[in-house]
Amino acid sequence: MDHHVVIGTAGHVDHGKTALVKALTGTDTDRWEEEKRRGITIDLGFAAMRLAPDVTASVVDVPGHEDFVRNMVAGATGVDVALLVVAADEGVMPQTTEHLAILEFLAVSSGVVAISKADLVDQEWLDLVRTDVAERLAATSIRWEPPVAVSSVTGAGLDHLRDALTAAARRSRARMRDDVFRLPVDRVFTIAGAGTVVTGTTWSGAVSVGDEVIVLPGGSRARVRSIEVHGEARGRAEPGRRTALALAGVERDACERGSVIVSDPSWRATTAVDVIVSLLPSARPLTQRTPVRLHLGTAEVMARVTPLENEIAPGTSAPARLRLAGSIVSRWGDRGVLRSASPVTTIGGCVVVDPWPPSRPRRPVGAAQRGASDPVARVRAFVERSELIGESLKVADLPVRLGVHPGAVGQTIAAAARDGVTQVGEALVSRSAGIAGVELARRALEAYHRAHSLEPGMPLELWRKELGGGEVSRLVETQLLASGEAVVDGAYIRAEWHVPAVPPSLAATATKVMEELSKAGKEGRTPAELAAVAPADAHSLLEFFVRDGRAARVGRDRYYVRAELERIRDSILAEIKRLGQASPADLRQVTGLSRKYLIPLLEWMDGAGFTVRVGDARRLGPAAHH
Repeated sequence: MDHHVVIGTAGHVDHGKTALVKALTGTDTDRWEEEKRRGITIDLGFAAMRLAPDVTASVVDVPGHEDFVRNMVAGATGVDVALLVVAADEGVMPQTTEHLAILEFLAVSSGVVAISKADLVDQEWLDLVRTDVAERLAATSIRWEPPVAVSSVTGAGLDHLRDALTAAARRSRARMRDDVFRLPVDRVFTIAGAGTVVTGTTWSGAVSVGDEVIVLPGGSRARVRSIEVHGEARGRAEPGRRTALALAGVERDACERGSVIVSDPSWRATTAVDVIVSLLPSARPLTQRTPVRLHLGTAEVMARVTPLENEIAPGTSAPARLRLAGSIVSRWGDRGVLRSASPVTTIGGCVVVDPWPPSRPRRPVGAAQRGASDPVARVRAFVERSELIGESLKVADLPVRLGVHPGAVGQTIAAAARDGVTQVGEALVSRSAGIAGVELARRALEAYHRAHSLEPGMPLELWRKELGGGEVSRLVETQLLASGEAVVDGAYIRAEWHVPAVPPSLAATATKVMEELSKAGKEGRTPAELAAVAPADAHSLLEFFVRDGRAARVGRDRYYVRAELERIRDSILAEIKRLGQASPADLRQVTGLSRKYLIPLLEWMDGAGFTVRVGDARRLGPAAHH
């Protein structure tokens, strides 16, 4: 299978980038009439190129003019290999330097320098330009092939340039086809019969005809009707390819440059990102709420900077939160370029360490830890931060929020488990939070049992609210139940040792309540009717007696001594059996009870299955025969 890369041009305006791409690929990347008329590239251009039998490339030709740097950034983001073009007759120019800075901020790792228009200068001058370029590039973090002198007019040096591009391409890391799919949009248009068409370079993952995709921001869903890769119809688009998707089910105005097409619902747009900012030495300090322009992917959005400290000094790197004037879609590890609001110049770059930061605190606390290169360290940092603010880290979010390849999620979780992280359901929590939660739960149960010794346990709803809910609560509950320390009984949870009992302080009151209930006989008593002997505890004591079998409740709030209730029940059943069915009037005769007491008793017997209502009368129910 071919090794495929994205090659992005860079360099000062009129240094021959487009002519060089045409000489290498045969494709004129200037698409617009204005570009051809003015002789400069305004927007992005694209071409396909085969460098070797096993190496292919998508070439992104970017504008060099300072007025179109935003388009240059849109094209340079996602580039694997930089093709820096420096004209032999002019050498390094201001836009050359700015493009170099942008390439570094976007973490392009490999590059090739083409000294163009070599046919216009003599060898001595060419050697001087070559030396100057090499010295300037030595200070960058990009690994450059030795500069290659070329001429798009005569063809001199083109084979050597292809060899250098091939060497740089082989060094670049292949993009994973089974990663989460993402395509930043740089063009949107409509075609009769095809509908809405979006184009861009597939950054990660793959998409096939018939797949459902999501347009972000906005969340419109669409189906991929057809795919073209570099102008050829395909059934599938893979990463690093210039891709056009015809989308069914989405209107033209739902997409624009800066939109992102994804297939996984875990992607979502945001109006804030936590980043590590790196400022150029020539930039001004960034203080609280400094306005900047963020270029990320094909999106450009105004933002306000909230540094972790008071300011970010020129030539330094520091955490910050970017609060955005619009929505963007990003992933952990994404690289962006920062430009000043006015005048518009490149001032630095940033790397995303949290694409969905919590709203509180407003500063990027823990950003450095969340930016760790080790994915296990990132997992631990995200889990700890989530727990501090009462949230949880969802397993489904790991590929986007932590930049973990989907195929490595299981391995990462397993490694994190050795580092104090536990999976509970679909979320990750720290083992320390679980231990602290267990202790909190023990104390909560103990305190509840002490304050409510009559009750069978703590209501589960109250228990979960006490623990704060979420995955830690579930972990604690699971651990306590598995160990036998706690027992769930219906809607209650109790400590294994808890046995409901009347506390000494209520012993005398409990005796009086039972005495009054016995005196009440076949009329029973409500808690309100017992207020004289138990002003505050009548209901709790009566429910306790119901649970231990000494009393029974009829209806909502009338209580009887159980033996007395059973005697009344049996006398009613005997009369119904004698008559076949009995009316309330018949049963008043045998029980001596008024309708106030009799009707609730009959309804209780209906509910228990002892009787069945027939009109206003009753006949024997199934429970009466057992």
